[in-house]
Amino acid sequence: MAARRTALSALAALALLAAGCVNPNTATSAGTAAPSASSSGSASAAASSGGQKRIGFFGFARANSFSSATFAGVEEYAAAHGATAEFLDPNFDAQTQVQQLQDAVTSKRFDVFVVQANDGAAVVPAVRAAVSAGIAVVVQFTPVGTRYDTADPQVEGTITLVDVPTRNGETLGRLGVEACRSRKLNPCQVAFLEGMKALPLDNARTEAALAVLKGAPGVEVKAQVEGGYTQESGRKAMQDVLQKEPGIDVVIGASQAVAGAEAVAKGKDVLFVANGGSRQTVKAVQEGRWYAAYYLPVKTLGAKAAELGLGKAQGLQVPAATVMTDVQPGLSMGTKEALAKVTGEYDE
Repeated sequence: MAARRTALSALAALALLAAGCVNPNTATSAGTAAPSASSSGSASAAASSGGQKRIGFFGFARANSFSSATFAGVEEYAAAHGATAEFLDPNFDAQTQVQQLQDAVTSKRFDVFVVQANDGAAVVPAVRAAVSAGIAVVVQFTPVGTRYDTADPQVEGTITLVDVPTRNGETLGRLGVEACRSRKLNPCQVAFLEGMKALPLDNARTEAALAVLKGAPGVEVKAQVEGGYTQESGRKAMQDVLQKEPGIDVVIGASQAVAGAEAVAKGKDVLFVANGGSRQTVKAVQEGRWYAAYYLPVKTLGAKAAELGLGKAQGLQVPAATVMTDVQPGLSMGTKEALAKVTGEYDE
């Protein structure tokens, strides 16, 4: 069971599993503020006219920095729009999360569910039950279902605000190609530190990234290893890579894994591309230590989920599907120039 929980936790993958708690209420970023009351006046009016609405946030884990920052956005938006929000903490346990969803449907405690699924397939029956009970369900970050190439709802009646795993992988691939071209390397040797090989979501992301890398002239994928989502796993992966391929030019992986890989590669002229948007990651890119990062405004996206859910709960017309990178366009390709005015919205 412990091993299963460890594997399921990586479904927070794009968000990247930072174990420390944060104070994301202080997390603001130039150009990444949560939606204002003026931009969502209709939702605000609706919430106040129908009585106080209640949002249940079913996050990956309270101790996870990404989830905590997301909830901070949910909670802040709810408070500003006459609603309440509560974090139901499964601590990365998929079955606990399913039970929490089922109990919340039965008790009718909430008008809105915001769901960060630890296991997107496992929660499907509970999410269907919530929709049938008239609860507005926002699928947030990870897809609910078995497809990883679409933002469209896979459970009828839900609202999605997701980061499409295959698009994430394609972007990482493009950033890796750009890193190679930034130094006119030909051939350019790339190492891809994938998340966890046992997870379908990670496999979908990896396949999409490798398709871009292998299709680029002059780019050679010399290593593909499991990098995981901790600095320790990143260090081990980089040690294995350098033993076999000491001439690696570009390394791509989760931000925590890249941080570990960077420590191993000291003294080597390696370009790093990270999957994550914490303050530490953004700073590494801005300082030029890392070439780029796949960036998402995490707290802002929590507020967006609350906005969509409250709107739906009040009978307003809201989009059925929203891709996270469309909320603040131009930041996901997080080069030094793109992130020049960004600080990040959570700490690892």
